[in-house]
Amino acid sequence: MAELGWITGAGSGLGRETALRLAGRGWQLAVSGRNRERLEALAAEAPAGTIHPYPVDVTDAQAVEATAAAIHAELGPLDLALFNAGDYAPMTLDGFDADLFRRIMEVNYLGVVHGIQAVLGRMAAGGQVVLTASVAGYRGLPRAAPYGASKAAVISMAESLEPEFRARGLRLRVVNPGFIRTPLTAKNDFPMPALMEPGAAADALVAGLTGRGFEIHFPKRFTRVMKLLRCLPNRLYLALTARMIRG
Repeated sequence: MAELGWITGAGSGLGRETALRLAGRGWQLAVSGRNRERLEALAAEAPAGTIHPYPVDVTDAQAVEATAAAIHAELGPLDLALFNAGDYAPMTLDGFDADLFRRIMEVNYLGVVHGIQAVLGRMAAGGQVVLTASVAGYRGLPRAAPYGASKAAVISMAESLEPEFRARGLRLRVVNPGFIRTPLTAKNDFPMPALMEPGAAADALVAGLTGRGFEIHFPKRFTRVMKLLRCLPNRLYLALTARMIRG
């Protein structure tokens, strides 16, 4: 029997490419995003009958619950739930905008919270719930306060919940990518080190799904540097980020 997954944020970028790769391996996939046409185009590109569109806005908790219920009723219990919907916009102090924080938190953090709540009780035994965060959640980065805070919240939540997931026979994991070429990262006006194409990022994610670790991170040559920066004392780290502002 084919494994069953649900991917949010599947209309473009990492979510879309991951769905195609899993479908190519024989998975049955429910895919979600706000744009039905993109989801239908994705289904048409995949092997016939492998991808099933379920449009939803992840900021709407009731709609996410209804979508999860429909997937469970029509396709069955989930072996994988990948909560990948995301939003991003850079912000400087001169452009400080509380509404931007709220918008990004609603998608990147509360969208994940809504997803977790919806799949509890609808996962297959041994299934995994995978949350897309970012290396931007490791430490604060200039011009990324709303985005970084949302991803740090996802990482912290996952660390808090993982022991209870494990006690239930489920796996909770986080994905921390570096820079991926998407319309969202196109908003950046600086060189992005180790920039990945969505297909290469999806290859790394799918490979990570077969592993056992709590965290999936890529590309390693960049994420390992970011992990080292987490160990710097505040004085040194903030001196480094101050140079990024001056640059």
